[in-house]
Amino acid sequence: MSTEQAPAPEAAGERFAELVRVMDRLRSPGGCAWDARQTHESLVKYLVEESYEVIEAIESEGGPQAHRQELTEELGDLLLQVVFHARVAQERSVVDGGFTVLDVLEAITDKLVRRHPQVFAEDYQDSLGTEASNAALHSRWEDLKKQEKPERSGPFDGVPPGLPALQYADKILAKGRRHGLEPETPTASEASAAGSPRAEFTSEEDLGELLFDLVRHASAQGMDAERALRRTARRWAAQRGGSDL
Repeated sequence: MSTEQAPAPEAAGERFAELVRVMDRLRSPGGCAWDARQTHESLVKYLVEESYEVIEAIESEGGPQAHRQELTEELGDLLLQVVFHARVAQERSVVDGGFTVLDVLEAITDKLVRRHPQVFAEDYQDSLGTEASNAALHSRWEDLKKQEKPERSGPFDGVPPGLPALQYADKILAKGRRHGLEPETPTASEASAAGSPRAEFTSEEDLGELLFDLVRHASAQGMDAERALRRTARRWAAQRGGSDL
């Protein structure tokens, strides 16, 4: 629990409205020429970059507690990307796919309320209880998502193909387990093979199979392969002179 008093929703709303006004001024005639030239496509690389800078602030030595100012700033940069994209879309008609930041806020707020009936629906009977496991809560979340998006009939629909490879593998494995396509725990022989650091490979296909088995074994134990490799790579570089990593 934070020792700082949470801001009143009204105060947060005022500062958010100020950010929207600043973005509008930058994007409007007489504002910033660079901002005015940007498109959804040109902003993608900044969205990716800002997301990873947030991750860096969280995972750096000492964690977010030791990097409060950095995390605050990076989250602000990430929030700017949301506001920026909404401002770009605002310049199009609804027929041409336009929307505003109000549409974005409405969409995410409605989604949160809709996917937490145990909190917001007065007549909802919560069979899971307050001590429900993360797995049970996640299962309910997935069931609610299916009701919202019935067009997603395939087990891997909705998994972004542009995810980093290890994270993508972890995601489809988790989906596979929920659809009965992947065992909850790899067999002993699979686990042994995945745990061997000297496994042989002579081609990229062999390497891919080895990496997938490693992610499979990690995923079954609730481990994040992407984060694990990122931390190990940083530690390796730091030990060899990369003191800023």
